[in-house]
Amino acid sequence: MSPIDNTKTVRDPRLDFFRGVAMLIIFIAHVPSNRIANYIPARFGFSDAAEMFVFLSGMAAAIAFAGTYRRAGFATGTARIGYRCFQLYTAHLGMFFLIATICVLANNLTDGPNYIGKLNLWRFFQDTPEAMIGLFSLTYVPNYFDIMPMYLGVLALVPVVMALARVNTRLVPVFCLSLYAAMWIFDLSFLADSTNGRSWFFNPFGWQLIFFTGFCLGTGWIKPPPRSAALFWGCVVFVLLCVPLGRWQIWTQYDSLKAMHGMLSQFWIHKTNFGLLRWFHFLALAYIAVYLLRGRLWILRSKILAPIIKTGQNALPVFFLSMTLSYIAGIALDSIGRTWPTIWLVNLSGLAILLLAAYGFGWFKQTPWKRKPVQVNVKAGINQPESKHA
Repeated sequence: MSPIDNTKTVRDPRLDFFRGVAMLIIFIAHVPSNRIANYIPARFGFSDAAEMFVFLSGMAAAIAFAGTYRRAGFATGTARIGYRCFQLYTAHLGMFFLIATICVLANNLTDGPNYIGKLNLWRFFQDTPEAMIGLFSLTYVPNYFDIMPMYLGVLALVPVVMALARVNTRLVPVFCLSLYAAMWIFDLSFLADSTNGRSWFFNPFGWQLIFFTGFCLGTGWIKPPPRSAALFWGCVVFVLLCVPLGRWQIWTQYDSLKAMHGMLSQFWIHKTNFGLLRWFHFLALAYIAVYLLRGRLWILRSKILAPIIKTGQNALPVFFLSMTLSYIAGIALDSIGRTWPTIWLVNLSGLAILLLAAYGFGWFKQTPWKRKPVQVNVKAGINQPESKHA
């Protein structure tokens, strides 16, 4: 994948399209007991929408922040990273309180299961003072709310990476690989629950590897592999070979595959620490996509895909909405039943809401209220910009 152009006039549609796809997949994947989730790409390989989201977030961060470091200096760039982390931190807390409130309302208004228990939020409601301290210090991170703390962790490493790049850009991949190795050697992790010793489900010491892979490609510090038919078909074969071990409906039926899956789970496909086969699998998929789209980017710019592009351009607010909407969708299915018609209805309704919301988020991002007002010349029937001295 070639580096994303850092100018304001050119934006690679692949970045926005695949971020949009990732957001839609994340919604489907997080709807509880969603049969359609059995057919998302993650069920046919090792990597999933989380890898896509983190990798593309790295590329987007290269566009958004690396340029600030170059134009405004290290201190200003680091201040912008800190401000972004603060925004994401407050959004993470807001999402937790919103979904916790939804759980309480669902318990009071429906005859379904205990939704506090389904999300395992007992600690928050039974030991609220202690849990509040853990929630705000990120030492209490329930599983459903685990990806944003990881993203905060890797984003906080950007100043370190930018400092190393000022010395030599080759130090960046050396640092990332060394940190990844240190995680395995010294068991580096962050505490997610002091009552049982559970660690963050997404370990930022591992997941930084794919984030900064995207970041380095976005800045041009590392070059993508050349276009090669042999490499393309090698990636295709590798991805196909991963299907039996990635799809549980297959590997659970054969003792040899079950044993191999168990062996790989300890390191190679470990999700919490980001096993290396997940990295290779995602990079193979990325190469296949880039190879097939070369010279065909007009497809992504077509009107029919515009809603997905818009979703990708507003990925983070859509992500927070999708996580909330996913749980509401699960509550709705508990109430109306999980037949194929109701499952499709709820999933398609949720996806439509996300696509429409992306346009709303885009409208707010443009800050239309800051545009210069237009003065109407009634006699001439001409719209003219309002005078600065009016």
